[in-house]
Amino acid sequence: MTLRELELFYYLAENPHISQLSKKIDISQSAISLAIKSLEKKLTEPLFDRIGKKLILNERGRLFKEETYKHYLALKDAQNIFTTNKLSGILKVASSRTIGACIMPQITFDFLLENNNIHIEKEISNSSKIVKSILAGDIDIGFIETSINEINLIKENIGKDTLIIVSGDKNLANKEFYIDQLFSKKWLLREEGSGTREMFLKRLGNLAKEINIYMEFSGFVEIKGLLSKNFDAITCISRFSVEKELQRGELFEVKLKNISFERELFVVYHKNKYQSKLFKIFKEFSKDYFATIKNF
Repeated sequence: MTLRELELFYYLAENPHISQLSKKIDISQSAISLAIKSLEKKLTEPLFDRIGKKLILNERGRLFKEETYKHYLALKDAQNIFTTNKLSGILKVASSRTIGACIMPQITFDFLLENNNIHIEKEISNSSKIVKSILAGDIDIGFIETSINEINLIKENIGKDTLIIVSGDKNLANKEFYIDQLFSKKWLLREEGSGTREMFLKRLGNLAKEINIYMEFSGFVEIKGLLSKNFDAITCISRFSVEKELQRGELFEVKLKNISFERELFVVYHKNKYQSKLFKIFKEFSKDYFATIKNF
């Protein structure tokens, strides 16, 4: 049954004269009759008694009206939301660690201020898991910190990020080093699948096998905590994610000679994803926000 059939049924329940109803709602009598017959056919029994020129609700029709009317009103409300405010809906968003912890909360907060009929389901994961979730259709849009070559995904550049070497030892900040001079340190890195780890090790090339990976973590909170207490520990991390610690003098950037670590950031989604108005506006809203971040 359709909403239109139900709508005409409730109209007729209040006004049994088809000719009067036809003039009132500007629909032909035959169209009304066909809609009611279609509804009754789907229900396999009549809802009205035909008495003269009137259609009077019978006992089954009265029961049908009583049991369905409140649900019909709920469906009409939902329909009105979609027709009057295209930015209604639920959006599933996944972000890799740096973006998810440092940037996406503000983007989400600002977007919801402007669109109060929206619900955004957020999750934070590493880049490889986000790609798998998009391919599986579990999320709508992802923000990752590594480039991908997946034919079923579309990626759009949203900015650049700089990775830096960070330590809790202030003495290391007083001079420059070749990267291999730091390999004896206890390196604290993200887990496999992390965009930060992938980019760092890839940039090192053959030197990567010489690095002393002491511990691995799913996020940066534990890493930053250990760095501030263990001066023989060191890491590679997004400048944006340690900005406050650097400013407060809790952690220190270790300058490098002849090598730097810059990476591109991407918004990604499935090539077959239906791009609703909500999807498009949120994507552009996010890209505009990234363009204003000067730390990248």
